[in-house]
Amino acid sequence: MAAAPVRQRCGSGGPRSQLPPCYFEGYLEKRGPKEKASRRLWTCLCGNSLYFFNNAKDAHVSFTLCTFFSMSLMCHIVLTLKVFCMDQYVEKLDLSGFVSLKDDSSRDRNLEAARLILRMKDGETKFTAPNLEARELWKGFLYSVIDLNVPSSLTLLPGQFQMLKEVVEKERTRRRTRNPGRAPPSPLSVPLVGEIPPCFRPVSRTEAEVLLERHPDCGNMLLRPGRDGCSLAVTTRQDLNGSVFRHYRVTQRDQGGYVIDVENPIPCATLHDVIDALVEKTAGTLQPFLLEEPYEENITYVSANDENGEKILHTAPSSPLPRVPALPPKQDRWCTSPLSRSPAADRRILTSPVPASPTNPMRRLILSPSPLTQTLNEELKLTLEKRKTSQD
Repeated sequence: MAAAPVRQRCGSGGPRSQLPPCYFEGYLEKRGPKEKASRRLWTCLCGNSLYFFNNAKDAHVSFTLCTFFSMSLMCHIVLTLKVFCMDQYVEKLDLSGFVSLKDDSSRDRNLEAARLILRMKDGETKFTAPNLEARELWKGFLYSVIDLNVPSSLTLLPGQFQMLKEVVEKERTRRRTRNPGRAPPSPLSVPLVGEIPPCFRPVSRTEAEVLLERHPDCGNMLLRPGRDGCSLAVTTRQDLNGSVFRHYRVTQRDQGGYVIDVENPIPCATLHDVIDALVEKTAGTLQPFLLEEPYEENITYVSANDENGEKILHTAPSSPLPRVPALPPKQDRWCTSPLSRSPAADRRILTSPVPASPTNPMRRLILSPSPLTQTLNEELKLTLEKRKTSQD
């Protein structure tokens, strides 16, 4: 076997650096904030960035590793390797300034196309995917890389969710490998005194800016750890022809309490007083950042299919389970119920226990007096009338 020197099959000479691992790729129509027309570019999600190429061939460059002559096959065998080249892409979009990603309902000349808007800190970029399925996949991969968490609100297949889960693990490993000595963002080395305000977030300066810009309706001021780990900071966002961020240092005093380090320091007894002081100084313009964490609306569970063993995510029924009707309470057969009768009814009969059933013969007897009772009543009336006439 005679080995040949390594040579590059395409592209110009010189060393080439490889891109981060590619998680997803495909054609997208892209229009940036300063572009008037869309361009159809081959888009690759590599690491935490989007790389754009004129076509798919520019994205993949083949290198010849070696050639050797095979005695068994009587031919030259060429081993090649495809990699992503950094100096072939025409544009790069770093996703560290991500703000939001939403669907665009405007119509396209291609009825099957689906649009989405990627909002960054420096403007909006509009994309057009070939169809709805491709748009959902792009959203899934973008959210997975940006948030390092698999989104659950997208319409994807179980196998596609598994792909996103693998991407999250790969991206986490890549970031740990790239920055092995990087400590957690802004850890606090001093204990906080008193109750912590609800607008406190354990995030860095950049993450605080992204949070405030991504959720403008939740407030424009949050409390976070300081960069030195021994102090706190307040990050605010206001809109003046764009986002305007301000950061204020809050230090803890030796004698207790806190102070806002500005030109004229503002002492505060607690962290709540720090937030209240900034709200008061700005006449209510600054408001604490209160982000409600999302909760699931339905109960879900995972079970395996009896036929093929594939695991499927099920949603538990939301309607309550049917209850067995309860038996009516047992009534005493001698229980009586009040009956309305005329004053002429016999008092002895009224005091006797009578069942309340309308088919009871005793009740029919009471409601319908006998002829003998009617005759006695008529005779009594005549006797009374005669006695009254004789007295007159």
